Amino acid sequence: MPKRVQSQSAFDKKLVQGALVDSLKKLDPRTLWRNPVMLCVEIASCITLVTFIMSLTGANKEPVWFTGAVSVWLWLTVIFSTFAEALAEGRGKARAASLRSSRINILAKQLTTAEFGSTFTPIGAHDLRKGDLILVEAGDTIPGDGDVVAGAALVNESAVTGESAPVIRESGGDRSAVTGGTTVIASSIIVCITANPGETFLDRMIGLIEGAKRRKTPNEVALEVLLIALTLVFLLVCANISPLSIYSVKAAGQGAPVSLTILVALFVCLAPTTIAALLPAIGIAGMDRLFQKNVIALSGRAIEAAGDVNVLLLDKTGTITHGNREAVAFVPVGGHSERELAEAALMASIGDETPEGRSVVLLAGQLYGLIVNAPPADAEIIKFSADTRLSGVNSGGNQFRKGASDSTIAFAKKLGATAIPPELAGVVDTISRGGATPLVVSCDSEIFGVINLKDIIKTGIQERFLQLRSMGIKTVMITGDNPLTAAAIAAEAQVDDFLAQAKPEDKLRLIKEYQDGGFMVAMTGDGTNDAPALAQADVAVAMNTGTQPAREAANIIDLDSNPTKLLDIVEVGKQILMTRGNLTTFSISNDIAKYFAIIPAALLSIYPQLGRLNVMGLNSPYSAILSAVIFNAIIIPMLVPLALKGTKFRPMPAEKLLIYNLLIYGVGGIIAPFVGIKAIDMVIGIIV
Repeated sequence: MPKRVQSQSAFDKKLVQGALVDSLKKLDPRTLWRNPVMLCVEIASCITLVTFIMSLTGANKEPVWFTGAVSVWLWLTVIFSTFAEALAEGRGKARAASLRSSRINILAKQLTTAEFGSTFTPIGAHDLRKGDLILVEAGDTIPGDGDVVAGAALVNESAVTGESAPVIRESGGDRSAVTGGTTVIASSIIVCITANPGETFLDRMIGLIEGAKRRKTPNEVALEVLLIALTLVFLLVCANISPLSIYSVKAAGQGAPVSLTILVALFVCLAPTTIAALLPAIGIAGMDRLFQKNVIALSGRAIEAAGDVNVLLLDKTGTITHGNREAVAFVPVGGHSERELAEAALMASIGDETPEGRSVVLLAGQLYGLIVNAPPADAEIIKFSADTRLSGVNSGGNQFRKGASDSTIAFAKKLGATAIPPELAGVVDTISRGGATPLVVSCDSEIFGVINLKDIIKTGIQERFLQLRSMGIKTVMITGDNPLTAAAIAAEAQVDDFLAQAKPEDKLRLIKEYQDGGFMVAMTGDGTNDAPALAQADVAVAMNTGTQPAREAANIIDLDSNPTKLLDIVEVGKQILMTRGNLTTFSISNDIAKYFAIIPAALLSIYPQLGRLNVMGLNSPYSAILSAVIFNAIIIPMLVPLALKGTKFRPMPAEKLLIYNLLIYGVGGIIAPFVGIKAIDMVIGIIV
C-alpha cells in the first residue's frame, strides 16, 4: 500500500515543470476571469503588445526597447500569477495521484446475511452498492467504505493515514467504520457498504486535495471585492490622466501627453496585483498544509473558521481517552484475597468479548498467571444487557457475575446474600471519584470485590490543552459519565470545563448556547451520537476511527484520530487569515514607492518641477517606469514561498500581533520597492 506523500519543497523540480505548463494554460481568459484583477492585467498586456508592434513600424514615438520591455514584463506579471496558483494546485495533484494509485478493482465476498459461515458470491468492488454485505478475512483488502456489523479485526490503514500501526475495527461501537483500500491483518469481519462507487471517502479526498472544487470563503470573497474596487479606482484615475495631460500640454506649451504604454504601466503598478496574484495560492496551500498534517478539510470555509475558534468541545470517549476502558487493579472485599477476586473476575469475563472484558482476562494473567483459553464446556455465557447491567458465566454449579454495584448487590441478594461487605461502598466511591469505573464481582451470593476499570487519557493531551488555553481557546469535555467520574477525568486531562451525563440533545443545546453568546465553536467527536452536534458546530472535526454518521456530519476529518490535532487546524486557519492580511498590507504599501517612481516620470515633460520627487535618483523617465513594472512583476514569485508556507503563527494578543505585522509587512512593503526599483534602474542604466 502506498504511504502518505511526504512534504514537498515549494520549488520541487517536477512540480515547477508541471506548474509552468499549467500557468500558460491558465492564461485563457475563460479561466482567468475568476481573478478579475489579473484579467485586467492581461488586457493591459495585450495593449502594450499592440503598442510594441506600432513602435516597430514607427507609428509610436516611444523607444522600441521601452515598449517591448514593458510588454514582456506585463505578460510575465500575469504568468507569475497563474504560476503561483498552478504550483499550489500541483502539490495537491501530486498527493491525489498517490491516493489514486491505491485504488484497485478487487473481488469482494458478497453475503446475503450478516452471519459468518454463510456462502459468499465473488463480486467486483466497482459493482458494490450501499447496503451490500461483504465478508473480509485476514489478508483481504476492504473493497469499499462501510461499517462493521459483525466481528472484530486488526486493520492496516496505512494506505489512507500513512501510519503503519494497525488499528482495531469492531461492530457495535464507535470504531466500526472502515475505509476502502485498507487491509485486514487478523480475524474476519462482515462489513455493510455505506458508499457507492465514486462517492467513497478516498474519492472525496482525491477531489478535495486536487483543489478543483475548492469554493472561495467569505473572507476571500470580501477581499476580492476590495481588490476589484481598488482596481476600478486606479482604472478611473489612469483614464483621467490622459485628458488631463493633453490639457496641460496645451496650457503649459511644453511636453507631451502621457502615452498609452505609460498609462497602462501606471495602472498595473498601482493596482493591487501582488495580493491578487497570490490570493488563489494562499487558500489552496492552506488545505494542502492541513493534508501534510494528515487532516482532510472538506471546505476552505472550515479552515478559516478554525482560525477564529474560541470554544472547543471534545467528546471524552475515543477523543480525550483511548475509548476502551482497561482493568488496572483488583480490590478485594469481605476478607477475600486479591487472587480469589482475580479468579472470580476471570470466570465472569471469560465469555466477554468486549475490550473491557478482554482487559480483565489480560490483567488476571499478568498478575497471577491465570490463563483460560476458552470457556468451560458446560459454561453458559450471560451477555451484558441494559436491563440487568450484568454479565458473566454459569459454570460448574456456580454463577459468576460482574457489573454495576447496585445490580451486582441485587443479584447476590436474590441468590440469598444476607450481608454485604461494609467496605464495598467506600471502595466503589473511591474508584468513581478517581475517574474510573467500578465493576463489582460476585460468585453466587458472595461478593468478592471490585475491578477498577480506568479510562486511559491519551499521552500528551494535557500539554496540547495548555497550548489551546494560551491561544484563548476554552476546552469543554462532554461525556455520558456521572459527574464524579467526569470531574476526575476533566481534572486529569486539564480541560477548562465539562458536561456530564450528556445526551445528544444536551451537546446540541450547549453548542447553540455558546454560538448565541457570540462564540465560534469547534467540536471533535467520533460517535454516531456526536453527529447532530458536529453538524451544528462551526468547525466539526471527526475522527477517522469514528462512525460513518460522524464523518458525514463533519467538515474536517483527522486521519490520525488525534483530538489535539485541532491545535494544528487552528494554527493553519490563523496562518491563512494572517498571510492574506499581511500580503494585502505589503501589496498596498508597495504603491507608495511606486508613486515616487512612476508618476513623476509620466508627467516630468509637462511639469519639470516634479523632478524633485525623484528621491531615488532614477536615470530617466523610461527607466523609472520600466523599473517599477519589473519590480511589480518579480515580487510575485519572490512571495510565492510565503504564500505556500504561510505566515508563522505567534501566540500573542491581537493588538501586539497587529503592530508586529504592520511593522514587518507595512513598513517593509514601503522600503522594499525603494530598494528594488533603484537596483533595477541601475541595471537598466548599464544595459541601455
